[in-house]
Amino acid sequence: MNGKLISRADASGKIVHPGLNDARERDGAEYFDGDMSDPELFNEVLGEERIERLTMSGIPSPIAPPEVELAGDATFDYLFWQEGGYVLHESTRTISLKVAGISKPLEITGPWQVNFPPALGAPPEVTLPQLISLHQHSEPGVKYFSGTATYSKQINIPAGATAGDRRLYLDLGWVQVMAQVRVNGQDLGSLWKPPFRVDITPAVQPGENNLEVLVTNPWVNRLIGDEQLPPENEYKPNGVIKALPDWYLEGKPKPPGGRITFATWKHYEKDSPLLASGLVGPVLLRWAVRRRT
Repeated sequence: MNGKLISRADASGKIVHPGLNDARERDGAEYFDGDMSDPELFNEVLGEERIERLTMSGIPSPIAPPEVELAGDATFDYLFWQEGGYVLHESTRTISLKVAGISKPLEITGPWQVNFPPALGAPPEVTLPQLISLHQHSEPGVKYFSGTATYSKQINIPAGATAGDRRLYLDLGWVQVMAQVRVNGQDLGSLWKPPFRVDITPAVQPGENNLEVLVTNPWVNRLIGDEQLPPENEYKPNGVIKALPDWYLEGKPKPPGGRITFATWKHYEKDSPLLASGLVGPVLLRWAVRRRT
């Protein structure tokens, strides 16, 4: 979601201007729990076309890790994300230590190959010169795709990147909505909420490495895409289907051709807004140092 704040008139007729910075975090303020870009303040009234362009362009900033955190659930096992001197106050002791050797985050740039499963309306594969939300793609089969798309590319890991107590993490940035990460064929697990970050240290090697990110999105965009096609069923004004099709009543597969989806309720119109979809990024390599005290 794009984090643009718009002034509006309240019940008194006065203009209410939203605050920036920590305004949305104050007690009693409306709180948005989701993805949003950094708030911007506009001194002029925005028209509908401008607002629509802004909502399409906003990408939330990557969630930076804290300076230090516990490594998993282990006691006295720490993950340091920034170099410097630290004083750790534990239950029975105080420890001073210095941490060095943490490289700056490195963005993974360049084209990505994206493969799509068959029979879901998308082409077998496309190449993205750079990461964008799939709903912004010009190809209708990609624009309206719903399902699991596989993003792949080769990434170069510098020599010594995981030497000693250094750990290497893959930070996927903005994902809509779930991701599974594989490096050199090794499954490193699924990520379903931010931060979309995973430790890839056990799977990488110096030099070229094969990276795959399987991203699954909901059915919304495909349902809207099917509304661009001729109707296959009739629905009542309240959205309920008038009659179930014969193939459904007979327990048969949906006949090929035409629409990809079938629903007993008409959820969307052809001009309903599409949702951000796929791996949006930016994708970063992040280094940390793991120490047990």
